[in-house]
Amino acid sequence: MKNKLFVMSSASGAGKSTLQKMVLPDFPDIKYSISATTRAPREGEVDGVHYFFKTKEEFEKMIAEDALVEYNYVHGNYYGTPKSFVEKTLAQGKRVLFDLDVFGKTNFDKVYPEATGILILPPSGEELERRLRGRGTDSEEVIQLRLKNAVAEMDYAKTKGKYEYTIVNDNVERAADELRKILKGQL
Repeated sequence: MKNKLFVMSSASGAGKSTLQKMVLPDFPDIKYSISATTRAPREGEVDGVHYFFKTKEEFEKMIAEDALVEYNYVHGNYYGTPKSFVEKTLAQGKRVLFDLDVFGKTNFDKVYPEATGILILPPSGEELERRLRGRGTDSEEVIQLRLKNAVAEMDYAKTKGKYEYTIVNDNVERAADELRKILKGQL
């Protein structure tokens, strides 16, 4: 039986989004999980495609109604996984790939302990900073917050997280090949 749930975690800027965009077209049976967030959309992001964009009040209502598998307050915004999305996707017989921060993964594991964890690491802190700056989407204040949080997140992942696989994203093609093998059950 193939694993049904895969959770990728990393510091912001380590390459999760790039890897999932490269790999998912090869797996029509895997759907990328869409998270809910109170973060403002970046240029080109579409509600219901990239995220379910919510107001703080809407998100807090979802929390109160127990409508989320997991949620966290990260980088000044709420992020969470709607239960309805996961249940509907699994009922369709599809597998799901999630992009969760390391703290969200811990909460997710309480509901779905069978999920396979994949930790994506940047090759270095300097490279992580270069990637964050290269996006051109965040203020200096946000970049500094993401870099500070990255240290704590990766320490937490390595000491308290449940990750069966670790991919160092030093070469995006090699990292994508490694992710493909994990999703195929070849590693």
